[in-house]
Amino acid sequence: MKVIFCDFDGTITESDNILAIMQHIQPPGWEDLLHRLVKKRSLSIRQAVGAMFRLIPASRQKEVVDFPIRNARIREGFGPFVEYCREQDIQLLVTSGGIDFFVYPLLEPFGIPRERIFCNASSFEGDRIEIIWPHSCDEYCQADCGMCKTSIIRGYNPEEYTRILIGDSITDFEGAKLVEKVFARSHLVDLCKKKGYPYHRFETFTEIIRHLKEMNP
Repeated sequence: MKVIFCDFDGTITESDNILAIMQHIQPPGWEDLLHRLVKKRSLSIRQAVGAMFRLIPASRQKEVVDFPIRNARIREGFGPFVEYCREQDIQLLVTSGGIDFFVYPLLEPFGIPRERIFCNASSFEGDRIEIIWPHSCDEYCQADCGMCKTSIIRGYNPEEYTRILIGDSITDFEGAKLVEKVFARSHLVDLCKKKGYPYHRFETFTEIIRHLKEMNP
């Protein structure tokens, strides 16, 4: 049986929604946190994302929530891809480092059950926005991911499942090392190429459907 672990930001959507929110709100200090995450690697994803959202007052909830829902664009072919997975009895899991307040609404039109969507949660109860991490790293991962994709992948026995990853960035790379097939775009292509991991490059989900049809049952 096939199981697909599909990233959200930059994969299902055409751009990264957390980055788009920060660029729109411009809370003082967010760019330094991003630099420490991406360039210096001195912060984990959980530390950086949590700290960036804590820069934003919870009183701006409506603006923060509405912005990605209004502006995010879904990648071409995603709707037919979801339907193809449903028809072929392929288990589709959305494994997202994004936040519930935009992941759930943007996926709602596609009928993916909530129990197959893994993402971070949020709270606007205090003075600042807090991110909650319901899917943290297991004992095999020390990366402090926040939403640990490899922990979810390890829950699917490779003797029972053909595990397929779809992603675009460094947050997908550790998972790409574990699975049997990788569909990659953007930074994930560069990482797979540099480290010698096999992958199929894609830009639309229409291409992924074509490749899935060519795979053995």
